[in-house]
Amino acid sequence: MSNAKQILAMLRSRAEGDDDLFFSIALQIAASEARQGHKTTADEMRAEVDKARARKSRGASVAIPLGAPRGDLEGLLELREPRFKLKDMVLAPGLLDNLEDMIRQQRKRDWLREHGRTPNRRVLFVGPPGSGKTMSSEALAGELNLPYYVIRLEGLITRYMGETAAKLRLVFDETAKRRGVYLFDEFDAVGAHRTSTNDVAEMRRVLNSFLQFMEEGNSTDSLIVCSTNHPSLLDRALLRRYDLVLEFEAPTADQIKQIIANNLKPMSSARLGWTKIVKAADGLSQSEIVRAADDAVKTAILDERKTIATEDVVQRLNQRREMRDAFLDEKRVH
Repeated sequence: MSNAKQILAMLRSRAEGDDDLFFSIALQIAASEARQGHKTTADEMRAEVDKARARKSRGASVAIPLGAPRGDLEGLLELREPRFKLKDMVLAPGLLDNLEDMIRQQRKRDWLREHGRTPNRRVLFVGPPGSGKTMSSEALAGELNLPYYVIRLEGLITRYMGETAAKLRLVFDETAKRRGVYLFDEFDAVGAHRTSTNDVAEMRRVLNSFLQFMEEGNSTDSLIVCSTNHPSLLDRALLRRYDLVLEFEAPTADQIKQIIANNLKPMSSARLGWTKIVKAADGLSQSEIVRAADDAVKTAILDERKTIATEDVVQRLNQRREMRDAFLDEKRVH
């Protein structure tokens, strides 16, 4: 039988609305029952926890009741509602397998802890802009029914000695208190190589603090997702701090077809010239292709049409390419 402290902890977690802790204690009790030879009771308890979690995930998009960050965290963390799941993504098979494995480990994290293991929770996304890195971090939160936080670098990085590291401490303390998915986007602003010629002593201290914080244990198993377009700028010491480093690439021809087909719905697009479309989309990022398809649908709606023609899509893809070329030309001038 469970002891009085466990029962008291369960009652407190229930009163505070912390279902995640409630379920965790229940699984600890199940493990204790199994060690005492009460396998049937342990299996029944685990099954009931799985059922309760499934019912909760159908009823709400966020597993733990949580408001927007307040106080010192208000300018550091931005709470966003997860809009995507993995089914909304078009990713390379190997990349998708790695994300699904991380989600599986997170969903069964209590079982892993019963056997002295912890789930993968620290991941680095690398790849060109618009390749799906940010959307994938949001999909992780959507799959796990967890709150999704984006760390605001403009609030994190300051020019005052010691302040950035202190703010990083606040962020990591929050990951240990509240289970969620925390995204450090454009992470090279924090994780740049410590021997970089344009570096300053303060940013070296910030990176050293980040490395230290990443090594700390975390009972909530919050996911720390770092994303960068420039992996070559990152300090090599970071690599061993991550459980996974996942590479995102520009979409293949088959992925281009799937992205466009998904984003043209509910318009009819049965007779599209895919060879011409794929050629027009070649080299564009996933986000650019999505926006081009979306613009083609908007045009059809305003024209009061129910079908999308090949030229509708090709024209919008060419516009996106012209926008990219104009931006790159402007950068070269300066």
